[in-house]
Amino acid sequence: MKDGIHPNYREVLFHDVSNDFKFITRSTISTKDKAEFEGKEYPLVKIEVSAESHPFYTGKHKIVDTAGRVDKFRKKFGTVGSKTSVAN
Repeated sequence: MKDGIHPNYREVLFHDVSNDFKFITRSTISTKDKAEFEGKEYPLVKIEVSAESHPFYTGKHKIVDTAGRVDKFRKKFGTVGSKTSVAN
């Protein structure tokens, strides 16, 4: 393989901020943040949804809204016609 043309493939810490779940996997993603996990420092990538928080894998309906769009919609339209409820 040629030198200098491949991305840096290394262990990276992913942090699901919706439920504070952390896991390590190998990735080429570039990040400026670093965090310590199990006594070792890793590049850190913050994510909003992972297998630990996604409704398909958990079986729970949960709305993830970091920009406030759901609340804005509910204030404008209320719960008229809504068939779902928000999980706590």
